[in-house]
Amino acid sequence: MATDISDNTANILLQGSILRSLTKIGVPVILANLLQSGYIMVDAFWVGRLGDKAVAAISVSQPIVFLVFALGIGLSVAGTTLVAQCIGARLHREASNIASQVFMLALLFGLPISVGAYWLSPWMLRTLGTQEEVFPLALSFLRVIVSGMIFTFGFSMLQSLMRGSGEVRIPLMITLGTLILNAVMDPLLIYGWGIIPAFGVTGAAIATLINQGIAVVAGLLVLHSRHVVLKVSFRAMKPRLDIFKSVVQLGVPSSIELCAHALSASGMMSLVAVLGTAVTAAYGVVNNINALVIVPAIGVSIATATLVGQNIGAGNFERARAIGRLSALISFFALTLVGVFAFTFAPDIVAFFAPNQTPVIGHGERFLHIIAPSYGLIGLQMALSGAFRATGRTMTTMTLALVSQWLVQIPLAWGLSHYTSLAVSGLWYAFPVTSLLMAVVTVILFERIDWQSSRLVEKSQG
Repeated sequence: MATDISDNTANILLQGSILRSLTKIGVPVILANLLQSGYIMVDAFWVGRLGDKAVAAISVSQPIVFLVFALGIGLSVAGTTLVAQCIGARLHREASNIASQVFMLALLFGLPISVGAYWLSPWMLRTLGTQEEVFPLALSFLRVIVSGMIFTFGFSMLQSLMRGSGEVRIPLMITLGTLILNAVMDPLLIYGWGIIPAFGVTGAAIATLINQGIAVVAGLLVLHSRHVVLKVSFRAMKPRLDIFKSVVQLGVPSSIELCAHALSASGMMSLVAVLGTAVTAAYGVVNNINALVIVPAIGVSIATATLVGQNIGAGNFERARAIGRLSALISFFALTLVGVFAFTFAPDIVAFFAPNQTPVIGHGERFLHIIAPSYGLIGLQMALSGAFRATGRTMTTMTLALVSQWLVQIPLAWGLSHYTSLAVSGLWYAFPVTSLLMAVVTVILFERIDWQSSRLVEKSQG
């Protein structure tokens, strides 16, 4: 399968209808991310049949997994930005060199992060206040997941690099294939069958680890082939200081940004966990729903980063600005409609993931009713964040994350839940209030971007 962008053809992402370009990149990315979220949904479906302790074990592990993932995945943002601008500037060989360097760095970062997370897992779970009856299940699940984090880093990196180059179909097909395998393996490893023992909650983690490994191998084989413009080769992995410096400058703020979100999730979990297993399970269920809901916004954000990056590389600054504005409007209205649907059918949606668990359904329904109306604001902010990253303004997105999570959401959640009559609901109201404030700030900052200063590479004269 050939990529849409080659040395001998015009780059259609740099001209014509912006909506068509967003659709061309965004729809496959959204589908791939929906399939990626399918890992969580499939796990939640099967584990939910094991009871509230099993659900709580995954719920309390998720913020830690996200934190470990965030430590290394910021490099992918740097890779996407640099590759996209190189492709827009028609510097295809340099794009491949950057891709190889970034992938090598991802592996070098991933190994010590996985080892460290494995040994620190008990401490991290204790820090979150994990209940004693949940702790053994959570520890077993978490240690398997973080052991394979190098595979998760690897495939996420390959996806990001391919998307930066404009290739979105291959990651979609790889994700589809591994999701099908995961759907088959989950019940076998969770409940056992024949000679396969029942691993319980840990079985879901084992299935995920195996399939992420398969995805990395498939991605590398594709990027070694002659059918794509972007290449990842071992020969090009010889360290280059100039690329390393650019990747660190762009990637470190992105990692800090993602860590801020992850630590915030851990902070919220510590507030929730002391309220009992039912509330913890409900929080985890709604977080799974939220993760699925924002997939379209993530897709638009990634498409925005690719299109804005390539157009900046080509010097099409006004088109880049227009792409950011249109993607923000699309995300806002699309997720607002999704929010209306989630609000209307909240009890049924929560019950799907926690069948016959009345306390969990009750708490989850209340949380979803409060947060669902703000989905559109989340979508708007995520779309514009994609534009910030494409311009190299990862310090901006990092600052927004730190302020929103640690100066607004966490203190607000604590105050509303402890010093008002809202009690548990106060935790939930902190989410939409934070989304509203940060959406306003994000729009203001976007309109002040100096687009001419956003090009990070020199345009090819060829």
